Parts: sequence; structure tokens; C-alpha cells
Amino acid sequence: MLPAKSRARSIEGRLDWLSVVFVLGAVLLVYYLFPLVSLLVSQPPAAVIRRLSSPDVVAAATTSLLAATASAAIATAFGLPLAYWLARADGRIETLVTALVVLPLVLPPIVSGMVLLTVVGPETLVGRLAAANGLPLTRSLAGVVLAQTFVASPFVVVTAKAAFESVDRSLEYASRSLGKSRLVTVRRVTLPLAWPGILAGITLAFARSIGEFGATIMLAYYPRTMPVQIWVSFTTLGLDRAFPTAVVLVAIAVATLVVLNALGRNPLE
Repeated sequence: MLPAKSRARSIEGRLDWLSVVFVLGAVLLVYYLFPLVSLLVSQPPAAVIRRLSSPDVVAAATTSLLAATASAAIATAFGLPLAYWLARADGRIETLVTALVVLPLVLPPIVSGMVLLTVVGPETLVGRLAAANGLPLTRSLAGVVLAQTFVASPFVVVTAKAAFESVDRSLEYASRSLGKSRLVTVRRVTLPLAWPGILAGITLAFARSIGEFGATIMLAYYPRTMPVQIWVSFTTLGLDRAFPTAVVLVAIAVATLVVLNALGRNPLE
């Protein structure tokens, strides 16, 4: 064992190192926090609340909420089956499919919009057929949903995949051994156990959809979502007029963190 004096020096050295690490990390934390505080205090609350009721802001918020809800629902309906398959599959095909799922997360949003335009743009076969049947896929709410789903749905798949993988397989085997079908086992055993992680993924997908700008502005400039409205207000009327919508987005981001914290889930784990 080390002498008491040596142990004290060792503890003191660790404390000094932790202090240095904290100071370095605190610089980045301040960089995160200061702009948010500046945003919230730079405008009088009464002025922000008054501008929140303007028709442009209300219309943008309505469009964003409707589209984000639809995008999260689509991502859940199609993402959960894919996530379950990925969690139970093995081999190279699983690795390849996972890479494909993650690709929209690493693509620049503008590029995502360009990619979508090559498939559903007004001059494409799909775009022409949809428009001929009264459902244009660009400059429409459908276009907003398509853009948001492309960039946000991977959050559902990746997070749900991790949640399914965390479920004890022996519980599923026990259910199957009792004569339950795979579907019943998933519904009664797997989904309830994985549900907190799944809900975290849905929450992230909803928040990501609300904040989507690049792909949306490429695919559907109208109807305007909140990020697009912020850009239009900033470029035409100045920074002050963009504040109310930005405050709404910050509130949604904070609410997302509250939900994730309540679920006890780190989406990056």
C-alpha cells in the first residue's frame, strides 16, 4: 500500500487533472449556453408574444406541427418493422442495411433535398403521376412530409433497433415455447420492454422534423414551415422579426430534452 502522504499527492493530482478537464469542457458548455440565453433575452417577452400571433408565424407553426406529426407517424409505421428485423438479423446484409438507414443522417440536408427531387420532382415520372392525380409532391404539404420523413425517420430505426437489442431474448424464447406466435410475442413481450427506447426515437424524429430546413426548402418552399419562415423573415425583414419563430423552435427542443430525460434514454448510446 502507498504511504498516506503518497496517497494524498495522488488524490490531489487527480483533483487537479479533473479541474483542468472541467475548465476545458466548461468553455464548450458556455459556447452552447450563451447564444441560447442571448436569444431569449435579446427581445422583450411582450414583443415576442405579440409577434407569435401574427398570421405568418401561426401558419408556419401549424404546417410544421401537422407535417412533423405525419412524418413521425410514417417513420414509426415503417421504421419499427425495419428496426426489429435489423435487431434480429445477422451477417453482411444487416450491416449494409444499417449503413443505408444511417445515410440520411450524414448527408447534408440540401443534398437530401436534391436526391428527393430526382425521384419526386415535378419533371419525374413519380412527380407527374402524383400531380396528375391531384397530389403534387413539391411545393405542398406532401412535399414537406416527404422531406422530413427522409431526414428524420432514421432516428426511429436506429433508436428502436438498440431498444429491441436490449430485450432479453430468453423472454421471447419463453413466450414462443408456450405456443405464442412471433407476432403475439412481439406485441406482448418485446414491444412493452422496448417501448421507452422506441418512444425516445419517435420523439427525436418529431423534433428533427420540426427543425428540418435544407431538404424542406429544396422540395417544398410552400407551405412554409417554421425554419423556412425564420429564413424568410431574416432575409427580408431582419433578425428581430425572426425571433418569435426561433423561440418556438427552442421551446420544442427543450421539451424534447425533457421527454428524453424522463424516459431515461440517451439516444446516442
